[in-house]
Amino acid sequence: MRKIVITFLMVIGFGSISFAQDYHTGIGLRGGFESGLTLKHFTSEKSAIEFILASRWRGFEITGLYEVHNQAFNTERLKWYYGVGAHVGFWNGDYTYRYWGNQGTDYTVVGIDGILGLEYSFDEAPINIGLDWKPAFNIIGYEGLWADGGALSIRYIF
Repeated sequence: MRKIVITFLMVIGFGSISFAQDYHTGIGLRGGFESGLTLKHFTSEKSAIEFILASRWRGFEITGLYEVHNQAFNTERLKWYYGVGAHVGFWNGDYTYRYWGNQGTDYTVVGIDGILGLEYSFDEAPINIGLDWKPAFNIIGYEGLWADGGALSIRYIF
């Protein structure tokens, strides 16, 4: 029994040391030109993976990102971050043809993404708010740069 208690305390202690950021995982809503869900999970003190499921053009897009976080402006709980990733999306051309593409054509796109953002985790509540810019470049499908990927995210953190 004593070995179990000691092992348990060591696991908790090492977990606290290895995860010194403000939270381990956050899940929430993302609003911008592409609105949807966001899930961010820290893999170390400064690195995280983020998954975004967003809707646009009566379709959807799934994005995976690797991010590096650093303290911003010497302010506790305020972080700036940058990262790279990839996406796959499925768009309905019947809702895009006024701006781009062809009516009656559905688009499957694959591309690369970048992200640059700023986020704050509240101490009083398990809430995190972030503002970011996520440009994307479609390599397959409707090719080209999409630089309008800015959004505001609000996450429940734990």
